[in-house]
Amino acid sequence: MTCKQFIAFLDEYLVEALGPDVRQEFDAHIAHCAVCLRYLQSYRSSIELANLVARHPDDAVPVGVPAELLRTILAARGRAKT
Repeated sequence: MTCKQFIAFLDEYLVEALGPDVRQEFDAHIAHCAVCLRYLQSYRSSIELANLVARHPDDAVPVGVPAELLRTILAARGRAKT
């Protein structure tokens, strides 16, 4: 599996929709590719933060949230209200 294929299958991997053979290739790739492992961890963190914001929209922003991510979430929230 290449890094490009990894990204193409990422959503399916996270929702456990990959067949066993592809999942095994995916797992083998992230076991040997530190860049893709960091990307996966960052992707999961972004999803968790977005879900947190959606559940508690009036709470303060957690320390360490990148400003660009905050702008993106707020922009998406604004589009959802229109």
